[in-house]
Amino acid sequence: MGVSMRRSAFLIGFALLAGCASQSGGSKAQAEASPAPPRPVNDWPTQARVEYVFQCMREHGGQNYDNLYHCSCKADEVARRLDHQTYSEAQVFKNLKSMPGERGGVFRDPPQSKVLRDRLKQAEAAAEVHCFVK
Repeated sequence: MGVSMRRSAFLIGFALLAGCASQSGGSKAQAEASPAPPRPVNDWPTQARVEYVFQCMREHGGQNYDNLYHCSCKADEVARRLDHQTYSEAQVFKNLKSMPGERGGVFRDPPQSKVLRDRLKQAEAAAEVHCFVK
């Protein structure tokens, strides 16, 4: 992971934590009363998709047209299931949960950490089944 990518991951992680600490105890009824605005069909920046495809190709044996096709499909499927903000947060929790000690606990312990990691895992598993023929 490059320096700028690590820096971005830490900034996202700390922004997430700041959001957790500042959340008010608003009622569940208020959240359910106002419907979420529709999500844009393509809210992932191009760079994020490209990075996802490169990482996927590394995991599947390298850069070739076959992997490019399947990994592009996988990126599209994950993007269809998770908006970019949710994906980014889940990725931060996934990548930094193994950090030892108290600093790692910041990424392991929040309740949304497991929820987001599970959502990412499910989205990637479904995309893998959809895009890769076994």
